[in-house]
Amino acid sequence: MPIDPSAIVAATARVHPNAQISAQAVIGEFAIVEEDVSLGPFCRLEPYVYVKRWTTLGERNEISAGTVLGTDPLDKGFTGERSYLRIGNGNIIREHYTISRGTQAESVTEIGDGNYIMTSGHIAHNCKIGNNCVIASCALVAGHVEVEDQAFISGGVVIHQYSKIGRLAMIGGNSRVNSDVPPFFLYSDFNVAPKGLNLVGLRRAGFSKEEIAVLKSAYTILYRSGLKQEDALARIESELATEHTRHLVKFIRASKRGICRP
Repeated sequence: MPIDPSAIVAATARVHPNAQISAQAVIGEFAIVEEDVSLGPFCRLEPYVYVKRWTTLGERNEISAGTVLGTDPLDKGFTGERSYLRIGNGNIIREHYTISRGTQAESVTEIGDGNYIMTSGHIAHNCKIGNNCVIASCALVAGHVEVEDQAFISGGVVIHQYSKIGRLAMIGGNSRVNSDVPPFFLYSDFNVAPKGLNLVGLRRAGFSKEEIAVLKSAYTILYRSGLKQEDALARIESELATEHTRHLVKFIRASKRGICRP
């Protein structure tokens, strides 16, 4: 049976017969769920949520009023092919938010687990958002952006297409991200620029004083030593070899757009 008997569906909601609604899901007044949608156990859709075709939600997701999931991509090259939006478990997506599915046929927009996504913003086609990220109100995430776990994107941030944001990076409000943002650091300014370590985020994530000290040294070598980037990375590898500095170096070397600079 597509709708589990334990699910609660408001009388004014519209759920397509081919949608899969799992145990103890709740669908509020005037919500719309199209065909080829899968809604996992304990998910909650508030009133006026619209979940469009080829969207999958895992368990315990809470979607607030006026949000639209699985929209057609905002891409003039899109011609209507089947593509997907896949959302993991335990995410909170607040009011008046839109997330698009992929542009190319069979491509995917992916949202991981445990993310807190605030109001009135957009995540575009083919993005990949990791786990336990915060995306604050009115942030705009363009197509093909990748955000690693535990990143914090403040209000009003705009992220250019194909940019990458590293793990536990924090971006200050109203910044424009037009290059890749390495992990563990704090960034701000209109054209995003490094400002030091994301100390609050690192401490909340359980990093020790010793681990933070190593990352501080890596930041100094990368951004304050005057070395060319590859020379700075080689020095970090030779002098500060830890799990986190290896991730930092790997992220920077993999960057195709180039990383942001002071």
